[in-house]
Amino acid sequence: MATRARVRAPELIGKGGWLNTGDQQYTLADLRGRIVILDFWTFCCINCLHVLDELRELEEKHRDTVVIIGVHSPKFVHEADHQAVVDAVERYQVHHPVLDDPELATWKQYAVRAWPTLVVIDPEGYIVGQHAGEGHAHAIAKLVEELEAEHAAKGTLRRGDGPYVPPEPVATDLRFPGKAVVLPGSGNFLVSDSTRHQLVELEPDGETVVRRVGDGDFKEPQGLAVLPGGTSQAFGTGGGRVIVADTVNHALRVFDPASGAVERVAGTGKQWWQGSPTSGPALDVDLSSPWDVAWWQGKVWIAMAGVHQLWTYDPSTGTVEVAAGTTQEGLVDGPAHEAWFAQPSGLAATEDRLWVADSENSALRYVEREGSSYVVRTAVGTGLFDFGHRDGASGQALLQHPLGVTALPDGSVALSDTYNHALRRYDPASGEVTTLATDLREPSDAVLVGDDIVVVESARHRLTRLRLPESAVRVDAVAHRTQRAATEVAPGRLQLDVVFQAPTGQKLDTRYGPSTRLLVSSTPPELLLSGEGAGSDLSRELSLNPSVPEGVLHVSAMAASCDDDPSNEYPACHVHQQDWGVPVRLTPTGVARLPLVLAGLDG
Repeated sequence: MATRARVRAPELIGKGGWLNTGDQQYTLADLRGRIVILDFWTFCCINCLHVLDELRELEEKHRDTVVIIGVHSPKFVHEADHQAVVDAVERYQVHHPVLDDPELATWKQYAVRAWPTLVVIDPEGYIVGQHAGEGHAHAIAKLVEELEAEHAAKGTLRRGDGPYVPPEPVATDLRFPGKAVVLPGSGNFLVSDSTRHQLVELEPDGETVVRRVGDGDFKEPQGLAVLPGGTSQAFGTGGGRVIVADTVNHALRVFDPASGAVERVAGTGKQWWQGSPTSGPALDVDLSSPWDVAWWQGKVWIAMAGVHQLWTYDPSTGTVEVAAGTTQEGLVDGPAHEAWFAQPSGLAATEDRLWVADSENSALRYVEREGSSYVVRTAVGTGLFDFGHRDGASGQALLQHPLGVTALPDGSVALSDTYNHALRRYDPASGEVTTLATDLREPSDAVLVGDDIVVVESARHRLTRLRLPESAVRVDAVAHRTQRAATEVAPGRLQLDVVFQAPTGQKLDTRYGPSTRLLVSSTPPELLLSGEGAGSDLSRELSLNPSVPEGVLHVSAMAASCDDDPSNEYPACHVHQQDWGVPVRLTPTGVARLPLVLAGLDG
């Protein structure tokens, strides 16, 4: 095995303390002899949730030698709330210790620049690998096997039970519900009971359970939409069937309340990766964490949170296709196929607009027709790093990670402003944003029932009925920026290096052309004098405008590697990808090189 650089791992520090350890506090010294994988994550981040799932098999297979520690490193102010982290650990079924680091102390010690980032520490306490983004589980599994062999031979490997202690289960009818609809005819509610992987039908009181649906059919379901009649050959022509965003199964399913039948209608069960088909027969095309669905203009529109896009599913033809977004994460308006989203998570349809809760942008967006094509526009929000709770004119109003949007009878929309624990309202006629209700614990959706609005209070595990207010609630305005410190860089020439080292036993896949891709842009666009755009080299010289004091560099990198086995005509191949949004501040004493680690260690 090749000699590795010996870099001592910094200590683990987190003001919020440890979760999933039975109140035991740990240091790296306590973990000596074990292979430690630090997972720097935050619970708003869809890529972080993907990585949690990627690591489950490795965690189970090597449970006697490997300790995974989630280092929760918040982006939003709400994510620095300790109880919110406790909720998220249960909600996403995190089965390893978590260090709550609200002040990003450990993040800074390890010079982390992106969510998610994985750092591998060997049994002697040295960093031996770092990986940003998704798709690295196979590489880490290979590294773990090498470390097990190396340190077993040296006598430095310690086997045994890990420090994970599961929390006590709590009995409630719902557990972190996601979305809800009203079933036609009965007036009952159908709720996605996400953490329990079921749908739950409730009587109109919103409390009495009628039945539970989905014995192994769903995995963390979210969005629901009632289909009109004649939309699905599989279930006849009657209305009332419900299409379900089966989020972690990367699929859409249809539930028929009359028969109780559940059937997959889109997605393969595998996660979509760059290079996969973006249109075709619905059951043959991979999807990526569909979070919400809505019926609009004759199709099911899908908030494809995992790739920052909107897709459509056409039940009449049984096909899916991309409708808006480029997979680049950010806020860019314009023609649908040029627009950028950031984890769209809520949809609501009116006759002429599809409203979108664009959660990571803390924004309200909408899609509308312009001639024969679609365009995307922003009603509220400015981008990835500005958020808060501020009412008033939409150009200066602020939201914080909204997950749901609901069309109201007067043409306005209600927003489930999740991390502000509030129900907000945007009126397109006046351009004003107001607050309708506060003290709602992580609201994720809302549905109209007569003169009432029923809110899915996800973190209180219930539906809450409110009279639709005629007047707004007054709140003190609060504005925030993501708390990550900006990287100080020198104006002029900046060398951007995306570090990628193919895992042991693999090589870059160049059989069909370049195996790497790099896309660079900036906010504001004037920050970059040169160096923007796409290319195949993972290193690039940028030129920064000295007249722009600060901004964000948006960097997207992808690398494909395959097993290096000349005797295998069809080697196994893997895609590694990550998007970075790097806040930068220009200063004469700043650095002239910006390294971003995709996989490996920066030499």
